[in-house]
Order: sequence, then C-alpha cells, then structure tokens
Amino acid sequence: MSRGRVVILAGSPADGPHVEAIAGALGDFGIPSTVRIASAHKTPERLLDIIAEYDSAAVPTVYVTVAGRSNALSGLVDAATQNPVVVCPPSSEQWAAYDIWSSLRMPSGVAPAVVLDPANAALFVAKILALVEPEMRERIRQFQARNAARLIEEDEKIVHALGSAEGPVSMELRT
Repeated sequence: MSRGRVVILAGSPADGPHVEAIAGALGDFGIPSTVRIASAHKTPERLLDIIAEYDSAAVPTVYVTVAGRSNALSGLVDAATQNPVVVCPPSSEQWAAYDIWSSLRMPSGVAPAVVLDPANAALFVAKILALVEPEMRERIRQFQARNAARLIEEDEKIVHALGSAEGPVSMELRT
C-alpha cells in the first residue's frame, strides 16, 4: 500500500472513462487514488479549496489532472501547489490535434508533466512516489520485467515460426 496519495482531478464527469483508466493503472501498482471533479473555468474557487485541503496535510501527494478542450485545470492546479502535477488529457477524435496544445503550452513558472497514455501516467506517478517509497521501486522493477518478458516471449514465437516456415510468416502485433 502506498504511503503517498494521488488525487485525480477531472474537469467534468464526461472525463469518467479516462479517469477510470488512470485509477485502474494506479491500482495495478498498489496506489490508491481519490477522484474529484472541479473546473478551472466553472468552479475555480472550489478547485483552489480542494487543492488547499490536500496540500494542508503532510502526505506526499501527486495530482493527476484530466481535462480536455481548453485545459486551464492543469495550469491552475500546478500554479496553486508545490506538489507534482501530471497532466493526462482525454483524447478527442475531432479536436485532439488542437486540444493538446492547451496541455503543452503553459505560462512561465507553471510546469506540469504531460503524459498522454493513462497507463503511462500511472507509471510516471509510481516513479514519483518511488522517491519516498523504496518498495515502489520494486513494483516498478517487476512491472518492467513483466513487459520485457512478454516481448521476449513474442520474439521467441516469431523466431520459432520463422524456423519452421519456408515462406513469409504472418503475425499479430499487440501493444
């Protein structure tokens, strides 16, 4: 169980599926998370109160912000806390190429990390918490070993298939 905590701040309930993916990936590392909904545009005072509430306790805290469109949420959270902020915006089929800029272009002095994939955002959070939780480093090492073993196994399947085939070998690549 993690000694640190993760607060996932969603800009709206519509971000639910993306938030669930992040929370699930955090759970795979044994990291509990708390989900809150607040908007920098619609409820800025409430957002600042939520940050102040979590920042008042002496618990290592990482914020993960989930907001699409005009992502003021992530910038405001980062500007209001001394804790790390990881931005993981939901993808938008229609506007993704444009929306991402609101997460990437922050004013000077505002520096949240942007990680687009929910599982990778959870891994990044685990690495941050590993700075104060030595046992988290072992969980990360095991995760990396499982990923490596999976790739080695897939490679061995291909090598075996090539050894027994005389023509081109078809394969299904999974990520």
